[in-house]
Amino acid sequence: MDKKILMMGASALMLSAFGTTAAFAQEESVTEEKIIVTGTRRTARSAADSPAPVDVITGDEFVNQGATDMTDLIRLSVPSYNVNQQPINDASTLIRPANLRGLSPDETLVLINSKRLHRAAVITFLGGGISDGAQGPDISTIPALALKRLEVLRDGAASQYGSDAIAGVMNFILKDDAEGATFEARYGSNYDNGGDVYSVAGNVGLPLGDIGFFNITAEYSEQDPTSQSVQRDDAADLIAAGNTAVTDALQFIDTDNAQIWGQPRIDNDIKVFINSAVQFSEHGELYAFGNYAQRRVEGGFFFRNPTNRPGVFAGPLVDPLTGVLDPNGVPSVLVGNLAGVDASACPAGIPLTAGGGLIPDPTVLGIVTADPNCFSFVEMFPGGFTPQFGGNLTDRSIAVGVRGDLQVGNGLSYDVSYKYGKNDVNFFISNTINASLGPDTPTSFNPGGYTQEEDNINLDLAYGIPVAGFASDLNIAGGFEYRVESFTIRAGDPASTARGPLFVRTLAFPNGQGFSSSSNGFGGFIDSTAGTFRQKSAAFYLDAEADVTDNLILQAAVRYEDFNTFGSTTNFKLGGLYKVTDNFSVRSTYSTGFKAPNPGQANVVNVSTAFDSTGQLVDQGTLPLSSAAGQFMSDFIVSQGGDRPTLGPENSDSFSGGVAFKVGPASITIDYFNIKVTDRIATSSPQDFVAALRQVAADNGVAVGANDSTSQLLNALDTAGVLNIGDFAGSEDLTSFQFFNNDFDTRTEGLDFVVNMPIELGRGSTSLTSAVNYNQTKVIRPGNIAAGRLAQLEDNLPAWRGSVTLNHEEDHWSGLIRANYYGKYFEDNLDANLTFPIDVGSEVTFDAQLALKFADRYQIAIGANNILNNFPDENPFSGVVGSKYPVTSPMGINGGFYYLRLTAKLP
Repeated sequence: MDKKILMMGASALMLSAFGTTAAFAQEESVTEEKIIVTGTRRTARSAADSPAPVDVITGDEFVNQGATDMTDLIRLSVPSYNVNQQPINDASTLIRPANLRGLSPDETLVLINSKRLHRAAVITFLGGGISDGAQGPDISTIPALALKRLEVLRDGAASQYGSDAIAGVMNFILKDDAEGATFEARYGSNYDNGGDVYSVAGNVGLPLGDIGFFNITAEYSEQDPTSQSVQRDDAADLIAAGNTAVTDALQFIDTDNAQIWGQPRIDNDIKVFINSAVQFSEHGELYAFGNYAQRRVEGGFFFRNPTNRPGVFAGPLVDPLTGVLDPNGVPSVLVGNLAGVDASACPAGIPLTAGGGLIPDPTVLGIVTADPNCFSFVEMFPGGFTPQFGGNLTDRSIAVGVRGDLQVGNGLSYDVSYKYGKNDVNFFISNTINASLGPDTPTSFNPGGYTQEEDNINLDLAYGIPVAGFASDLNIAGGFEYRVESFTIRAGDPASTARGPLFVRTLAFPNGQGFSSSSNGFGGFIDSTAGTFRQKSAAFYLDAEADVTDNLILQAAVRYEDFNTFGSTTNFKLGGLYKVTDNFSVRSTYSTGFKAPNPGQANVVNVSTAFDSTGQLVDQGTLPLSSAAGQFMSDFIVSQGGDRPTLGPENSDSFSGGVAFKVGPASITIDYFNIKVTDRIATSSPQDFVAALRQVAADNGVAVGANDSTSQLLNALDTAGVLNIGDFAGSEDLTSFQFFNNDFDTRTEGLDFVVNMPIELGRGSTSLTSAVNYNQTKVIRPGNIAAGRLAQLEDNLPAWRGSVTLNHEEDHWSGLIRANYYGKYFEDNLDANLTFPIDVGSEVTFDAQLALKFADRYQIAIGANNILNNFPDENPFSGVVGSKYPVTSPMGINGGFYYLRLTAKLP
């Protein structure tokens, strides 16, 4: 080895004390031990000697798969990590929430090169119970080709890393090669229903003289949508009754179904990562890394039925012949008077008397159509409509720092860094309307957007102190972190928030016209809710670790953190590993942890379309607990004998214990974990705003109509002096809303079982890996959560997940076979509070790949995930909204996926 390699190798060992990648990679071929930097602040700590379990997944393992999205790649490699395809799930379709060890996405801390990855701007409003209200990072911005390895610490680590590290820590270590290049192109598609995926990627390492490197990775990909749908029952009934325009309701994909369930369309998906370092002395270096990413994601929403969608189509009971208001009449399609509030000049509604009560009466429809002052949306959308919703996302970050070793005593290691991260989402919605604008409504809107920004300043120090009788120095590490986190809400375009002439809240229905305001499906953010909200925190930590004897390793950490919004918290961790023999070790940790509410959770405003507990589609809002509506509902809950909702940090207590041993050539680990989380931060169960307003009106002697809408109830209470309606701007259309609070406690416990074993076949290299996870969550304090959400929290993820992978490589070919097991689970379909409960059985899928190498630098691989094209149990309620399969299926709903990959590696 020349002087350059020796110098860089020494630097790598020195600088890894802080869990950061060094200028040049260690020669891992020297030892079979996997050196880790996560969960420890010691130099050259191996995964086998860690008091807590750490999975190490190499970059090659990620690249050697068919999927391109990082969340799917991790799902196939880590059984305790779950993610589904999120069809029709509001902004969750844009950035899919993933769960480690059955906990919320933002209860797992994500690092890049051991520095905190900023959150995404998207908040999960419809998260299937488990992820409701989560705001985690967007790891889909990371191209697989950029990775040297991923380290997954399956243990609580808030005392080491700060907020969010409750379920564990995922640390993505970037490539640091100073030479060579890899390029790849891949194509894949589902066996049925399309979903083509195209991607090209490249990684290039460049030297910076003899003292540094510059490594860059870029990827471009696109994904077509899929549909695993059946025709909705109501849409089928409309078609059978003669309304063939229903087949034109959906413009997003070529199908006659009124609504689709499947993966979204992703266009212009660009990911770029850089990683660089330059030595300025024998004992120090300057480093930098960062990224830029963008993509456009678009999917479908729920079908708007042209006979009964409230605020658009659903009218009052009317005379079946004239359309005049009649409380004993028949259902109708809503009619508005464009001339003004004197709605009596137009029919109150178009009677639904034709086609068995599903088609508007042609005579009254003709009257409405002929009169320029009368209008109904069946003129514009005779078959109803299905909004298309999506977002344009951009992500960028930069980290710079200086690290090294001061030649003081045994060497004081230091790392000083600054990192900035920003994630933007600009929402769009099309094929929809603002009903209050009548025929003047546009059909495409920009409802506004969110921005998440984070600034992090870190100082990390480490020093080894000789201790008499210890088998190693006592490694003392300490440091400081200062964070500023901001969340910005941008107002939507005027049409997305407008209250047009058909929205008149001061008159009784139907004279008040009865049409909803704002862009239907995803209302725009109004000016009064727009703004930037910040949170600052400062933290100090102290960490100690040593080999007390050759067989005993002990670890301790404590961290104090103060937030300008929620006060301070102190957390600690104790851990140890004891080597009973050279082939048998026991390990255990105990730690406390926390997660503070972020500015987005405390201040976000959103309106989504969701199903209520009666199975009806309604507009459901998310409002700050501090808002007028939030405080109104909080006071109402107290008046009804409930506890006042609060929003503050959640806390955790985590225990893990396990063994690691060898049986012949097989390495086996078994780890038990128990995580108690109190005062979990999440969105509340939907609060019945209308019912609360009615009760307050009754308590104050205010007369209201039996069918009064939210805006009419607010107006009546305003007139009576009970409240100020101006404080409730943006809430007038909501029948229910939710807010972030600390509502319930859970306990999650389980087992991780991992086996790695080489197999001697007499030729080539063969290995067998088996990983099994058992995971069970129990709600130990339910608070005010609904029964359906409680069931989702406890049973929506399979209790058992596992995989067995066989790899073989020799000469110019390699192969992979993997079996995946997904245990049974429960789905509260449509989050409708057990209106549509589904018990889903277990499933087994198989993956396979064959790769051929030629000319020493090229490879062609063909493979398939779910090669037998298996699907989850069919949805017994598929006719309700057209979802053929349970949409939260952990194995996905698209069936088999085949792919072809071409790779070139250049020296």
